Amino acid sequence: MTIDNHTIVIPLLPDDCPPDAFPHPRHAIDGLLAIGGDLSPQRILAAYPKGIFPWYEKPDPILWWSPDPRTILLPENLYISRRLARNIRQSSLKITADTTFFQVIKGCAASRENSESTWISDDMIEAYLNLHRLGSAHSFEAWQNGNLVAGIYGIAIGRVFFGESMFSRINNASKILFVNTVNYLISRNFELIDCQVWSKHLQSLGATTLPRARFLKKLDTLCKPLGKGFSWAPDHIRYTNSIRS
Repeated sequence: MTIDNHTIVIPLLPDDCPPDAFPHPRHAIDGLLAIGGDLSPQRILAAYPKGIFPWYEKPDPILWWSPDPRTILLPENLYISRRLARNIRQSSLKITADTTFFQVIKGCAASRENSESTWISDDMIEAYLNLHRLGSAHSFEAWQNGNLVAGIYGIAIGRVFFGESMFSRINNASKILFVNTVNYLISRNFELIDCQVWSKHLQSLGATTLPRARFLKKLDTLCKPLGKGFSWAPDHIRYTNSIRS
């Protein structure tokens, strides 16, 4: 690989290497840590507690990233502007979780405006569907008149929710859904939401950045114990109905 006319070597992960055989994130170059491996549940669940996640576009090989700094949200720092609070009070959206993970990840994978590509390939969809079946990947949904209008999905490990992607089809739906999602995570004693990379949208909701070293120290504590995966559908519906009343 060449960056700024300098050839750099990124470690290659053989398909048959142990699931946790990643270089230390300190060795990442511009966030890129390793190439190759597979998208097995074991490898993905080994990557996240180390501050590593897959992100690539076909026909590229699987790329593993650990950016520095890392964008995070401490749930207690969620910022709700007066306008957003009013929109939440006036909203008729129905909020659910884990009711249609496939539709949510497909919505996130849909080509963005002015872009013909997406990093959420069929292989990635199948990998995260497997994690959802295992109870480790979760989705949150916003509905209007029976139509899915916004979605968020990510991975839950210990007391950390690793947000992967979100989409919205109507104004304000993603922000309303995000607030509901954070409040639900607070109710389950989650202490950190990983947002991966910075955006103005996330910053407006209270997200900030941490140096990677500090982020990894938090993961060392908050990702243990891993716990057992399960569906969040039943109690999330009750909770979101109550916080909008």
